[in-house]
Amino acid sequence: MTVGIFDSGLGGLTVLDAVSRRLPEMTFIYLGDNAHAPYGVRDADDVYCLTKSHVQKLWDMGCDLVVLACNTASAAALRRMQEDGVPKGKRVLGVFVPLIEALTERTWGDNSPPREVGVKNVALFATPATVSSRAFQRELAFRAIGVDVEAQACGGVVDAIEEGDMILAEALVRSHVEALKRKMPHPQAAVLGCTHYPLLQEAFQAALGPDVQVFSQADLVAESLADYLDRHPQMTGADLPARFLTTGDPKRVSDRAMQFLRRKIAFEAA
Repeated sequence: MTVGIFDSGLGGLTVLDAVSRRLPEMTFIYLGDNAHAPYGVRDADDVYCLTKSHVQKLWDMGCDLVVLACNTASAAALRRMQEDGVPKGKRVLGVFVPLIEALTERTWGDNSPPREVGVKNVALFATPATVSSRAFQRELAFRAIGVDVEAQACGGVVDAIEEGDMILAEALVRSHVEALKRKMPHPQAAVLGCTHYPLLQEAFQAALGPDVQVFSQADLVAESLADYLDRHPQMTGADLPARFLTTGDPKRVSDRAMQFLRRKIAFEAA
């Protein structure tokens, strides 16, 4: 039973790590488009074309279900892919759904009118492309009213992570949090709207302060995927061996992955 996981680079490994712990009986084929990372500075059409081609590759390999473990791809490509038509027997899921479920405390299948929720002031940290898409605000508005979202485009953070420069990445986090607080001095909650950002969750929390609840996606996506597969067991796909694929340099990407996850991962060329 195999599920595909796609990301623009290394960030989706945070999701892979979480879903592997939650679903130990499953195998996963991970595909990172490191050659074109980061997606967060690309325009929507470019992100759509890149995402669609790599999801198709995972479908062709036998993964009936593919998770877009990338907020930029989820924001810029997912809805368009679904509107264009997904092949029969195939599915593609994004990472916004579990996050908004947690934030609004309502399930995705709850189609009742939007209502007030406990959190009123939310800080969104994301890539420039995700921020400009306003996809998070749009999906949130379907389910909640009275929530003020202040978005901060975190330029440079993904690049620093992909390059393995965590000192620079942490400095950038502090700078972006300071910029956000100038616009929203007292957020109640903060959303890490990029799957790279859980690698810096402690830095975000330290900069925001202990009173701000930080929502990170990896564990939320893992729990949501487990629930989805329980309701749609036919989407588990063929029984394929686990693989790690990259469009970048396999050795370099493997070294970076080991640095982040503290375990050896051997990538191969996609």
